[in-house]
Formats: sequence, structure tokens, C-alpha cells
Amino acid sequence: MFSTPYPFVFLAFTLILSLPLIFILMPHFLPPKHVQISLSDELDDLTLFRRAILASSSSSSSSFPSFLHRQSSISKPKIAFLFLIDSDIHFSPLWELFFHNHHNLFNVYIHGDPSRKIPLTGIFSGREIVSRPTERGSPTLISAERRLLATALIDDPLNMYFALISPSCIPLHSFPYIYRILFPAPIPRLHKMISFIEIIANETIFPERYNARGKDVMVPEVPYHKFRGGSQFFVLARNHALMVIQDHRLWRKFRLPCINWDSCYPEEHYFSTLLSMEDPAGCSHFTLTRVNWTGSFEGHPHTYKQHDISPELIYHLRQSNSTHEYLFARKFSPDCLSRLMNISETDLSLLFKDESQTLRYMAPKSCV
Repeated sequence: MFSTPYPFVFLAFTLILSLPLIFILMPHFLPPKHVQISLSDELDDLTLFRRAILASSSSSSSSFPSFLHRQSSISKPKIAFLFLIDSDIHFSPLWELFFHNHHNLFNVYIHGDPSRKIPLTGIFSGREIVSRPTERGSPTLISAERRLLATALIDDPLNMYFALISPSCIPLHSFPYIYRILFPAPIPRLHKMISFIEIIANETIFPERYNARGKDVMVPEVPYHKFRGGSQFFVLARNHALMVIQDHRLWRKFRLPCINWDSCYPEEHYFSTLLSMEDPAGCSHFTLTRVNWTGSFEGHPHTYKQHDISPELIYHLRQSNSTHEYLFARKFSPDCLSRLMNISETDLSLLFKDESQTLRYMAPKSCV
């Protein structure tokens, strides 16, 4: 036992002097903080999903076409464009041209960053849904996409396709062309509609991603041989959008926090895995959004700059090895806008003119 108080004073003084050093070094020893899904947010989402399921109760394959027949002759199935953004929609003037004169055939829904005041004008004004913080490589992105799907299902029963778009995406064809690709028949049958989503198996990086939450954590709901991956950006048919918001079983696994954050990209695996397990014959194994992964950096694809933009690039980006051409492309830097707008104004045969070529519709290959 100390006989004087001086050692205690010395220890206290040393601790006070060490506090700044502790605050500086602490981030290097503690795991980084990540955006979490709170219980209240999860319950709010479940309430939203239940509303969407109830609102879509008349959307079965047997009754929905008759619902379309009962509508006015000008009512047609619509495409819901789901914008998942964390920055300004720099290409909004381009999208305005793309949507021009087709307002009865589409709807727009935006999930933004609630911590930022992102200006939304024109067709985007007033289209932001209830949004929550998101973070790349976390289940919060899955939540945001499910929230977009549910809101679109509730908002308009004529929404039949749901296209997820990023702020760095651009359309590669005119709206009429894309519409005829998705709706080759005037009144679609839900059980004949396919979802355009990339589904890949057995990539070399998949074992690390599968075990990102811990070894064997995903079983038994998601055995490794059923684990799939693919592009985050999809075009889902209505029945598959419902399937996504009705899911609880796989979501319980994919919402778990990751141990290895360097391999944690649940948004690139959840949708592909779910649809491959639930309806492999009802979806394609390719996406309609072209992405260039050559020279990718830290998980980000190649970004096209202003000097890259040309009619030749647009034609090149449209080409694919699947049944359909690519309809959208990413990733473009904001400075590309002026050149893209110039192309759309000077070469209407390239963008936004209603292409007159005959469209072919072929049954896609089944998911793997």
C-alpha cells in the first residue's frame, strides 16, 4: 500500500496526458464502424412489405391480365425505374430526353442518402421514397432495393418491370425500343415474364464471399453449391419483385454483419441466389446493364470519361453475347453529360430515336 498520495496523482496525471494519444490510436485497434440495420428500421420495412403484398394480391398470373383489360384503353403495363443514389443525378437532363413523351408508360422512384439534401428536378422531383443510410458492401443496400421494390408495387399496380438504376448509369437505346424489348406482347402474362438478372456460380472469389460472415454461417438455408453472384443492377418482373419482398429465410442470413469486410458484397449475391433457388427457369443469367470490369479498382468498374464518349462507344456498349442487346450502361463520370447530350441532339439515330429495326424475342437460357 502506498504511504503517500503522490503515486496516485502521478498515475492520474499520466492518464490525462495519454488521452489524446489513445483517441488517435484507438481507430487502428478497434474494428471500423459500419451502417447497421436497426430493429425499428427492420420493423418499418416489414410493415411496408406487408402493405405491398396486400396491394398486389390481385396480381396473380390468372387475375392480373383481366385487371389490365378492365382499365382504360390508354392504360398499359409500365416500367418502374428504381434509382439508388448517394449523389446528384448528374445525367438527369439525359434521362429527361429519354422519358420525353412517354409519361404514361413509366414511373420513377428514388432512394437517396437521407443525410444529404440532393436536389431533384423535373421527372425526379417528389419521387424520393422513405430512405435510410446505406453503405457499399453491406446489407443496407439490399434493404434499400427491397424498399424501392415494395414502394413501386404499392404505388401503381400497372408497374410490371422494375429496373434498378445507379446515378452513373445511362440508357443506350430509346424508351420505345426498351419498352418493346420488355413488353413484346400488349398484355403480358406474369408467369411468362422473365427477370433480367446476372446469375453466376463457382467464381474464384466466391468461397471468401460465402464465408465473409463466418465459416458455415450461411447453412443450412444457403449451401455453398447454391450460392450465386452477379451484377447488382437488374430488371425484375413483377412476380419476382414480390418474391423478393416476401422472403424472410435468406434475408436472415444475408443481413448478418460481416467479419471479413474486404469480401463482403451481399448486394451482389442476395438477389441472384434467391431467384436462382426459387425460380431458375423464370430468369435469365445475364443483366441488361453493361459494365466494364477491365482495370477495375477496389471493387469499382472502369469509369468512362468525357474523352471516351463517341457514337462508336455507344454502339459498342450495346453489343452482347446474349439474346438481347444491353439496354443500359455504367459507369460514367459527370463530365460525360455534355458529350452525351450533344450526341443525342446531333445524331438522333443513335440515341432516343425510336429505332425501327425489327425486334426478336427469344426464350432465354435458364439460370445456372
